Amino acid sequence: MAIKFQYNKTSLNNLGKQLKMRQKALPTLKNKESALRLEVRKAKEKSEQLIKDLEAAMQRYDYLAALWNEFDPGLISITDVDLITVKVAGVKTPDLKDIHYEIHEFNAFAKPAWYADGVAILKELSRLGIESEVYMEKSRILDWQRKKTTQKVNLYEKVQIPGYQEAIRKIKRYMEDEENLSKAASKIVKSRHAEEEEQENG
Repeated sequence: MAIKFQYNKTSLNNLGKQLKMRQKALPTLKNKESALRLEVRKAKEKSEQLIKDLEAAMQRYDYLAALWNEFDPGLISITDVDLITVKVAGVKTPDLKDIHYEIHEFNAFAKPAWYADGVAILKELSRLGIESEVYMEKSRILDWQRKKTTQKVNLYEKVQIPGYQEAIRKIKRYMEDEENLSKAASKIVKSRHAEEEEQENG
């Protein structure tokens, strides 16, 4: 990225302001990047843990496998999932608030005694599955933001800050050369003037 500038004081001041702004923002961006990196890892770990919990719960109820054939799958359904927005390291992410189920009436006398347990088991399994999905989405959003922050850190650190520093150096060098030239020119003019005066007087 080429930084546009002119060889004058206004341009020098503007570049100085841009450089200071980026140097000031860089530590904050680096902190955000490491915070996001940590939160991505936490969200992924939580999602993986929930999947393990789900698998463990399914194994725990494996002994009921034969009974599930008698269970009416239309007995319970999910009608809605409430998500809330939670800020994590300054990024808006989803969080599971509630799951709404519709449980259809059934005759407790006509149906097996374990039907009520079956409903509770399905609630638990579905909650683990949904919560794991929410955490996967949370980690995806956080990781996307982390990548954007990393890009900005790299842009500031590797491109813009060195670019502004180089441009400032060039302007300062140019202005010093200009000053030296004008001093040298004024010396020449003075000495010529002195010579002319000597000749006139002599």
